[in-house]
Amino acid sequence: MKVLVLLLPLVFSASIDKHEDVQFETFPAESKSRFAMLDDVRILANGLLQLGHGLKDFVHKTKGQINEIFQKLNLFDKSFYDLSEQTNEIREKEEELKEKTSKLQENNDELKNLSSKIYSEIEHLLEDKVQLQAKIVRLEEKLNQITEGHQEQQDHKEIVALKQYVEQQDMKIRRLLKVVADQNVQLDYQNSQLKDLEEKMGNASVSSSKKSSAGSSKLEDQPISSSNSTNPMQDPNDHPRDCSDVYNQGERLSGIYSINPNNRSEFSVYCEFTADVAWTVIQRRTDGSMDFNQTWEDYTQGFGDLSGEFWLGLQKIFSLSQQADYILHIELQDWKNNQRFVEYLFTLGGEDTSFRLQVSEVLGNIPSALPEHTPLAFSTSDHHAQHLNCPAETSSGGWWKSSCGGTNLNGKYSKPRSRARGERRRGQGLSWKPEKGRMYSLRSTKIMLYRTELENFE
Repeated sequence: MKVLVLLLPLVFSASIDKHEDVQFETFPAESKSRFAMLDDVRILANGLLQLGHGLKDFVHKTKGQINEIFQKLNLFDKSFYDLSEQTNEIREKEEELKEKTSKLQENNDELKNLSSKIYSEIEHLLEDKVQLQAKIVRLEEKLNQITEGHQEQQDHKEIVALKQYVEQQDMKIRRLLKVVADQNVQLDYQNSQLKDLEEKMGNASVSSSKKSSAGSSKLEDQPISSSNSTNPMQDPNDHPRDCSDVYNQGERLSGIYSINPNNRSEFSVYCEFTADVAWTVIQRRTDGSMDFNQTWEDYTQGFGDLSGEFWLGLQKIFSLSQQADYILHIELQDWKNNQRFVEYLFTLGGEDTSFRLQVSEVLGNIPSALPEHTPLAFSTSDHHAQHLNCPAETSSGGWWKSSCGGTNLNGKYSKPRSRARGERRRGQGLSWKPEKGRMYSLRSTKIMLYRTELENFE
């Protein structure tokens, strides 16, 4: 621009000279004026040359600025693309969280319905308990009459039967109360999960808004910490009968402990402790690391690793069952990680009866696969019950069998496989087969005992 300002007077003077030449062209031109015009032309040419250089520099600077603008636009496009991808990921996570929340809400509703049903059953049982207490008063009167010699032996049998019925009803009430407490704990856990998901959804929404305004942000996971509580020392002079005694001695950490049922033979068991129950584990299967196709002698004495897969032994289970009343608790898990359980009142015979088992169901959330009030002898591949003559493919492991195939929690461990159309599955893997219903193929099993304190019921 400065060059233009300098050149304007020169151009103006040149134009004036030219005009003057037009006006005075009749006069002869002098050589001195011609040389002056050439000088002006040179000055004008130099000015134009400088103007061209200035324009060239201006063009170069403009090109550089345009290139910088294009680079910034490319960076902006890339940032916008990254932001859109992150926004899509956040939306997908929000959809997943919404699905999980809806599933948890459905489970919560189911648990609430189940709790209401249990509460109604408890109310009926409490009413029955009131009636039973009235019967107990009558029993006490009859007992007093018996002590005075005014009743016959038949009345005494009736009293014993009624007493057993009362004890069973009290035990059922206690078990239902425990189930209600477990359901309440599970409901609290579901509610806490719902709250956590709501907080995560809120945090995801806030993070999404921040990313839209700023262009980028990161989600950070918070570590979860846990701590183990210490347990008091066990008195070496005490000889616990089962895991309930171990629990009463102050132990709270699940693991291997030594017990001595009836003070006859000491052996080790795996104790599993919860907040209010001590379980004595008699069988556990998780991954097929232990071969359960053992002989009758092995099943009688026990085999396996108490910290892994094992069978405690029929003789040890029998010695436990003879010293107190126990509940038989069976936990089942299928290949979709669904968990079910069933509990029984039971009696177990000795080796002379082939450890004959008789059960009656107390409660559970899966149909029973053990016939109630029907004695079942324990069978192995080398020790069949008299009424059984099973082929080798259906007699793997040892179990209380009523027929060949069907339920066998000690069978050969194998994953389910696809079957050809019309092919029947016979004795494949761990199985639970109710009398009416489909067969359940199992991934893991656990059988436990816990002692009932019927002598403490009022």
